[in-house]
Amino acid sequence: MTDSHDKASQQPLDDEGGLHAPPELTGWREIWWWFDFLILVKLARLRFIAVLVAIGAVITQWDNLAAHYDKWTRDPNAHPGAASDVEWFCPMHPSVIRDNPKDKCPICFMPLSKRKKGDVHEEALPAGVVNRVQLSPYRVVLAGINTYPVDYQQLSKEITAVGYVEFNERQVKNVSARVKGRIDTLVVNETGQTVDEGDVLAALYSPELNVTVQNLLDAQKRGNRELVESGKNRLALLGISEDQVNEVLKTGKGNSHLKIRSPISGHVIKKYVREGQYVDEGTPLYDIADLSTVWIQAQIYEDDLAFLPAEQVHKPGSRLFDDPLRITATTRAYPDEEFHGLLTFIYPHVDQETRTVTVRFELNNPGHRLRPGTTATVRIKVPPREIYVLKQAVDAEGAGREMLEQGMVLAVPETSVIDTGTQTIVYRQTLPGIYEGVRVDLGPRMSGPDDVTYFPVLRGLEPAELVVTAGSFLVDAETRLNPAAGSIYFGGSGTKGSGGSTVRPSTPEDSDRKIKDALARLPPADRAIAERQKFCPVLPDSRLGSMGVPVKLNIAGETVFLCCNGCKADALKDEQATLAKVRKPRPGSSAGAPSATGRPAEKESREARAEREIREALAELSPEDRALAESQRFCPVLADSRLGSMGTPIKLMVQGRPVFICCEGCQKRALENPVATLQALEREQRKKKSE
Repeated sequence: MTDSHDKASQQPLDDEGGLHAPPELTGWREIWWWFDFLILVKLARLRFIAVLVAIGAVITQWDNLAAHYDKWTRDPNAHPGAASDVEWFCPMHPSVIRDNPKDKCPICFMPLSKRKKGDVHEEALPAGVVNRVQLSPYRVVLAGINTYPVDYQQLSKEITAVGYVEFNERQVKNVSARVKGRIDTLVVNETGQTVDEGDVLAALYSPELNVTVQNLLDAQKRGNRELVESGKNRLALLGISEDQVNEVLKTGKGNSHLKIRSPISGHVIKKYVREGQYVDEGTPLYDIADLSTVWIQAQIYEDDLAFLPAEQVHKPGSRLFDDPLRITATTRAYPDEEFHGLLTFIYPHVDQETRTVTVRFELNNPGHRLRPGTTATVRIKVPPREIYVLKQAVDAEGAGREMLEQGMVLAVPETSVIDTGTQTIVYRQTLPGIYEGVRVDLGPRMSGPDDVTYFPVLRGLEPAELVVTAGSFLVDAETRLNPAAGSIYFGGSGTKGSGGSTVRPSTPEDSDRKIKDALARLPPADRAIAERQKFCPVLPDSRLGSMGVPVKLNIAGETVFLCCNGCKADALKDEQATLAKVRKPRPGSSAGAPSATGRPAEKESREARAEREIREALAELSPEDRALAESQRFCPVLADSRLGSMGTPIKLMVQGRPVFICCEGCQKRALENPVATLQALEREQRKKKSE
């Protein structure tokens, strides 16, 4: 056939432009040549396209094909109206609805749940809860979700500002000439030189001073006391000390040079004159600053102004009150050294360009390490008791005042908070894998231990509740991408509904069907043994299969089945008693019958031991939970099972209400039908009250 292709490709067209088969091909060979040329060669690409079209048709019409397949394989003896009344859906993906309970969700591969067709009612979520979502353990690990118990934390509002070190204006002095004269000597002739209080800075020759001294001496010689006092006052105004005046009166010799002294200890920050310079009265000579204390002028944003209460501003010169607002400063020159001071002034205006407020801090400066002009970073830590919103929240609730005085605030980490723009949401874990988005009111961002940022909780959360700290954005994204998943599964979507539950109450028919399905998963030999045994030896009223596939044990060479893994420890604790319960005929048993050994005393000791084990199991709970468990007494799923008889009870939150169950095996049943769980709990409480 390849040769024929080659020959055909080499065959020239005839005069009329037609194409003919090779002349050596005649009969059926010529027919085959035309078929090969027209069909197999020309339509090779079309065959490939046809395959792609067929694959696309199968993909797009898969649901129809599956429906036809279900129709062809359906049991012809099945009642036509039985399947039309119910349907099976995926709680996590409500759009997946099937008529066959054996199917699984094609998205998450979870077993489908049963409900009546059209029985989809929405029930409003509890107040403050905006959504719910359930994640599988695999997705929880994949998302890296971590939880943290809400607790009181030692917090403070930390404000960081950048400023500059400046002179303390109250400790900057100007030295000026009090009389006309000439600077004969500059003792301090360098800017920056250190001086002490009373040190001579310069010597000023003044004829006016000489005249005043001579007048004083003349008045003394005449004995005119009024003129003497007037002369003393005049010299004092010129800067002559009382000791110098007394020395002049004692010696009787005048002095034409005025010694100018430093009024404070500090540094010369500016020198205005030189030796030999003539000066007038009032001419500035030096500026001297005391650096024992300095100022830091910093800018803070107007948003932080509310956290600097005026009553905490220390007034220099006044008595230091009990709790001034203290600050810590660091400089680039000494980054590892901290300097401490007080807030002393808040400027009364806001800079229109930078939208900041200038604040002033005063700091002690031992060793003069803080040099004016240095850049400084200031950290202000405002205690919680000085923050208005926190004080207002405590006063409104009437609780937590003592904790607030100690600086302790109920708070959640910053990573837990989801800010949608219109509301603030924190996701709390009610059960493993189940998360609720709670609307909360939070205070300002504050600093906590280990430099972790927290938000004070004003309303919406209680202490010890578990909140999501890592992965909260992924949980929130899950509720937004599939908002109906949590609402249909848990019976609420956040909207006002009829109050009906979306989970249909179970019926005996459902229970029998569930037991049969669970036993059907066992091998034939094990299924026969489980069907003969019927009940769990640890929980006599629990049917094998009612809590999932029965658990197989080998006790003393004999096969025994349990209802769940929670019974395994009790079954192995006393193997002989377990075997005796399995072998004992059930119809003839009663609570008051004697034991297999016929010794009532042994039975009483077992009852006492059981009570002791129950008390020990309940003792592992917190005081609040233990009180609730003792009040409840029995498991709502297995009504005859005492809480604590199978270990420490497990706490669940069913529609916002704490409920205890006896073991993990009851958890699924309790959550699948929350209405029935709460009804069983209420029946037991009414029964207890009537007794």
